[in-house]
Amino acid sequence: EREGETERERERFNHTGELLATGDKGGRVVIFQREPECKTEPYSQGEYNVYSTFQSHEPEFDYLKSLEIEEKINKIRWLPQQNAAHFLLSTNDKTIKLWKVSERDKRPEGYNLKDEEGRIKDLSTVTSLQVPVLKPMDLMVEVSPRRVFANAHTYHVNSISVNSDHETYMSADDLRINLWHLGITDRSFNIVDIKPVNMEDLTEVITAAEFHPHHCNLLVYSSSKGTLRLCDMREAALCDKHSKLFEEPEDPSNRSFFSEIISSVSDVKFSHSGRYLLTRDYLTAKVWDLNMENKPLEIYQVHDYLRSKLCSLYENDCIFDKFECAWNGSDSVIMTGAYNNFFRMFDRNTKRDVTLEASRESSKPRAVLKPRRVCQGGKRRKDDISVDSLDFTKKILHTAWHPTENIIAIAATNNLYIFQDKFN
Repeated sequence: EREGETERERERFNHTGELLATGDKGGRVVIFQREPECKTEPYSQGEYNVYSTFQSHEPEFDYLKSLEIEEKINKIRWLPQQNAAHFLLSTNDKTIKLWKVSERDKRPEGYNLKDEEGRIKDLSTVTSLQVPVLKPMDLMVEVSPRRVFANAHTYHVNSISVNSDHETYMSADDLRINLWHLGITDRSFNIVDIKPVNMEDLTEVITAAEFHPHHCNLLVYSSSKGTLRLCDMREAALCDKHSKLFEEPEDPSNRSFFSEIISSVSDVKFSHSGRYLLTRDYLTAKVWDLNMENKPLEIYQVHDYLRSKLCSLYENDCIFDKFECAWNGSDSVIMTGAYNNFFRMFDRNTKRDVTLEASRESSKPRAVLKPRRVCQGGKRRKDDISVDSLDFTKKILHTAWHPTENIIAIAATNNLYIFQDKFN
């Protein structure tokens, strides 16, 4: 368990799972590094300790629109590692930044023209030439800004996704998706634009977007109407016409005042294999097969007991909460968050599911998490929790899964929890 001073917003494992980056409402990014295995302490492996902390974004003010731009980190994405350094993208509502994270354990000494502080020497005092040498020093982690991608979004950025070509990435806001080259900051290409000529005709917004993990021409974006659109950049420069539309026809008998709000997709993720899509709406998580557009392959009820509570959830604005979802490394289990600091896991093969709790009381280091159950009135079993006693201010919106192992990161209010499958 890791304590944080302010609310943890996002967390993301890098491609090896050795590093975990988290962003918070104060615009800070904290990177945790996994400790190497120690033969004398078999339990120490898997512990993540703070590796580096840096301020990614500062609050800004847009004088033209009289708008305050928050420093809160919306998304973090690692770039695939290509040398000793690590690179990551972080974004707030408007500005995306590329950061380089590198280590230094040697420092050069013995310059001819500079003194130890780096000041230029008086050349008349230089009487002999020496060869500068590298001396060992304490390990230092340096984080430096490499690129700033700004001024391309009128609306709030909700997604960034690095392409499998390792050269481009996209950023999405409510109405547009832009394609960037990682080396070029002064221009981007608009590849999706759903803004109507007259804003009064607006019926939906983009809620999330992601590139396919293997095919650099494919991307998917989700909408507030509950639809998914798969776009192929080879077909046209502007991907307003989708190649596939994934949509489940609504059952008229279930129609209610809240139908549209709860069908809005808050997150979409490609499976590691690239064959499936995982989406999250307010009450369910769904798995879609890319080859089947008319209905989801699997539907998982995250907290069906809230159906009767939608009225009060609408009044306290919880119904607009945006939950994320995650795949495990083999695409066999999915995970997503809920209220009361609960998070849910669904095994796609066995169809078993479990509710676990991320709270300080229930998670002493190396303690085994007890499954939790919520009951809807009637008979209660000993450890059951009643729907009416759930705390809706404690919500798990952000989760991340290690790319190969059963290690998960859960962001809960001002704590980051890291859970690991128990040792044999």
